[in-house]
Amino acid sequence: MRNQIEFIVYGKYGLFTDPITKIGGEKFTYQIPTYQALKGIVESIYWKPTLVWYIDEVRVINAIQTEVKGLRPIKYQDSSNELAYYTYLRKPMYQVRAHFEFNEHREDLAFDRDEHKHHNIAKRSVKRGGRRDIYLGSRECQGYVEACEFGSGKGFYDDYGEINFGHMFHGFNYPDETGKDDLEARVWTPTMKNGVIQFVRPEECPIVRPIKKQEAKVFTVGENVKSVDEEFVEMFAEEVEK
Repeated sequence: MRNQIEFIVYGKYGLFTDPITKIGGEKFTYQIPTYQALKGIVESIYWKPTLVWYIDEVRVINAIQTEVKGLRPIKYQDSSNELAYYTYLRKPMYQVRAHFEFNEHREDLAFDRDEHKHHNIAKRSVKRGGRRDIYLGSRECQGYVEACEFGSGKGFYDDYGEINFGHMFHGFNYPDETGKDDLEARVWTPTMKNGVIQFVRPEECPIVRPIKKQEAKVFTVGENVKSVDEEFVEMFAEEVEK
């Protein structure tokens, strides 16, 4: 697919929190990463407000295993603490395929739509392991990114058949990407076939629920965002220095 990148991401632990378990303070992970979590990983590799990243598919490499840890989270209402149990994924590893499209709702950044330069920077950022820290769902779950060929190597679920995971959180609709002054949450029902989950596009999710009113962030070149030309020059300058 056009403007596509492929990479493998892995870590010691992962925590893709089921929203239902956040209320009680004891978090429990989904069995698989959410679309939003993978999108966050891709945006840590390379992101500009000019682009919208779409996660095409993910391949689960290692067996789905969980591990429970006893933690003492900070209580903001008083100085005491309490024991809480968080359930993490153990040794998660995923191959991810994603692509970008230009954000048509950001006409203010239309000048920055250089497909070739953005794609080259994204591919080089994958090879470098990302431009920002990578997390597998939660900040305490450090992740690592490497370039790969999607589908290569052996995976635990290669000949496993189908697994349905029921209703799951898919991701958020942000005003920057929808053109609406609303923050919304999406829900879908993923099915894994021989270790691979193909994601539906955000606009194809069957369940969308409003959360709150929210306005799109304003970006101004030279103040809080660089043009792709500046990024491109800096990237190659760094490579020449090495």
